Amino acid sequence: MVAMHNRRMQPTLSALYIYPVKSCAAVAPQQIDVQPRGLAQDRRWMIVDDKGKFVTGRLYARMPLICATPLAQGLRLEAPGMPALEIATPAPTAARLSVEVWKNQVDALRADAAAGAWLGRYLGTSLHLVHMDDAAHRAVNPDYGQPGDEVSFADGYPQLLISQAALEQLNQRLANPVGMLNFRPNLVVAGTAPHAEDDWKRVRIGEVEFDLVKPCTRCIFTTVDPLRGERSSDGEPLKTLTSYRRTPSGVTFGQNLIARNLGTVRVGDTVHVLA
Repeated sequence: MVAMHNRRMQPTLSALYIYPVKSCAAVAPQQIDVQPRGLAQDRRWMIVDDKGKFVTGRLYARMPLICATPLAQGLRLEAPGMPALEIATPAPTAARLSVEVWKNQVDALRADAAAGAWLGRYLGTSLHLVHMDDAAHRAVNPDYGQPGDEVSFADGYPQLLISQAALEQLNQRLANPVGMLNFRPNLVVAGTAPHAEDDWKRVRIGEVEFDLVKPCTRCIFTTVDPLRGERSSDGEPLKTLTSYRRTPSGVTFGQNLIARNLGTVRVGDTVHVLA
């Protein structure tokens, strides 16, 4: 019986998510390569306004309804009430635009104007789509990373991990349970106690070792239903999270990760806690 219990509690990777365009819909691969700035194809595209400032679901709750499917050389965009649009990845020689994501400036490639026009029609304002290629660089906060650590257009770190048990514990406190995609993780781990990841410092998943560098502080975006594109009227689940997950740095849920080698991770991989 003890052996069976230990097997049952062995942490495993239960889901993988990428978000090809920042703040837009998730894609759930069964396996994916881990690259220096995050999972392959995760948040390599971003929507910006006319000033080059990033635009997210914090402002436009319908953004998570935009499905961006990676193609061999670009993206296919779909959204409710909109015709599908295929956009080519800009060539390295295409025009660059200095864009702002939080306090960082990135020289990104400007996508075809048709993408901006399509997004503008859907969201009702003037917008542009940009792409982060290998020549565009964005450093991780040096207070938490190592020299040379980079990140995509994600909020601050290459990967985000959350335990399934943390969500289950939260949902026990909510009148209306929410899904994991309210929190936009990359890696979901089953077979742990709630928030076990808070105590982890280093893990190995599949071929890759990750440092857990910082708790993820949460914002109003968690109140946007990713399947309906609407913000909750009662401030949930952030209101309830605030009641038991508040720290001096903010309300936390999940842990930010930085990979220390390249490789592939797969749903079903064992999660080895190394430190």
